[in-house]
Amino acid sequence: MSAHPLSRRTVLRGAALVPAAGLGAAACAPPDDGRAEGPAEPVELGSAEAVPKGGAEIFREHHVVVSRSEEGEYRAFSAVCTHRSCPLHKIKGTVSTCTCHGSRFDVTTGEVLQGPAVAPLTELDVSADGGRLVARPRTA
Repeated sequence: MSAHPLSRRTVLRGAALVPAAGLGAAACAPPDDGRAEGPAEPVELGSAEAVPKGGAEIFREHHVVVSRSEEGEYRAFSAVCTHRSCPLHKIKGTVSTCTCHGSRFDVTTGEVLQGPAVAPLTELDVSADGGRLVARPRTA
């Protein structure tokens, strides 16, 4: 017999931690809905004027971020962190920070500014057709 037998309380505490650990791991797992790559087909985002010159806007419904240069040219990226596929929600200036693990991205270039992400945001094609922004997967 062991000199230090496990108490019932110790066993119950350990059993209670197992589901919590599983929830933590599930929260960090990427969703299996293809969002990291952006829309699979063209999507209308809204008014081209919603994106200010020199700024950017996140279109949460479609997981797309669009920036507009001072010259009026648009660029679009998937608004999903490349680290663990958490959606990007906010922009400060031209930087979006993933609320899950703190990765920071320049939304005008898609470049990673701070990890843990190492891959840039997925770039999309974007056009302002008739004053409406349309994003689509990039053509090679």
